[in-house]
Amino acid sequence: MGSIWGIHALPNTYRLSELVWPRPAAPSAASGWFETGSRALAILALAVWVGAGVWQSDAGEPERVASDTPQAATPKTKSSAPTAEYMVAAYGGMPYTYDSQVNLKKAGRHDFSAEPVAWRGEPFIDPIYYGVRVLRWFGEGRTGTMLDFTHSKTIAELQNDAKFKGLLNGSQAPEVAKLNDVFKRLEFSHGHNMLTLNGLLRLANLHPRLSPYVGLGAGINLPHTEIQLQSDKRRTYEYQFTGPVVQALVGLEFRLPRMSYFLEYKFSFASYDVPLTGLDGTKIGLFADLYRQAMRWFSGEEPAQGRLTTELASHQVIGGLGVRFAVRPAAAATP
Repeated sequence: MGSIWGIHALPNTYRLSELVWPRPAAPSAASGWFETGSRALAILALAVWVGAGVWQSDAGEPERVASDTPQAATPKTKSSAPTAEYMVAAYGGMPYTYDSQVNLKKAGRHDFSAEPVAWRGEPFIDPIYYGVRVLRWFGEGRTGTMLDFTHSKTIAELQNDAKFKGLLNGSQAPEVAKLNDVFKRLEFSHGHNMLTLNGLLRLANLHPRLSPYVGLGAGINLPHTEIQLQSDKRRTYEYQFTGPVVQALVGLEFRLPRMSYFLEYKFSFASYDVPLTGLDGTKIGLFADLYRQAMRWFSGEEPAQGRLTTELASHQVIGGLGVRFAVRPAAAATP
């Protein structure tokens, strides 16, 4: 697997994490949750430690009130009230993706559905769950926009049983079979990537430093597809555009003078229409793969191994840290 830019951006993350959290060969469900919780607490502790240092630093350097008038040039304020500003942020988190129905069609050979297909996210196993975003708040900081990129994962639980309907390899599909009897690979592990443009609204402040907000957005799926049937010799292993995604979110921002922590819940719904090309991706990565896909569209070329469709609905709980720019406290708006 490659990173979204076609290189191993985090090659040692998992190796280093094993020094602290060794992976057992076959963890139970309980031990899996314990491992996940332990890593989440460690990351939270690190974030609090960093934030405490930032807070102490900010306390010694309060924000200056910007004004063109000489009278207001010298006063200072530590106000962190929302205002017109930019913020660049990164976050981590934990997703949960609902079971879904998977459909696969290839003329003359396959036309079947399988359900339920359960998906796991493995948010703390390399490649980890992460996101980056750029925000712009307008006016007095009550409305804004956000470009949000989320790297999640969905890996099918192939050891599970599923109900099949339709044709498989030209014959009637079995009523019930294990998914790994049919699929060798069924995952979007690098990953279930979503790029969305969102509208944001800040609600009434709970405290000068605490700002709840809500948002709604839409965008596109850019997953790294890894799918192969047991009956196929070649796999589909490339970045692709597979359809639209929508998301809704509600969050709470804790504001320091120059930085912000935020906790957030997101719900996303992604519609997948996956061309099964039987091709490995390019060495360059995302953009080269998408260019190659666009050329196939323009030429009218049908995917060699058919199409797979599904819908992925996910809950996501995230926490992150952002840096704010062009801060202009509300007190400076009136001379």
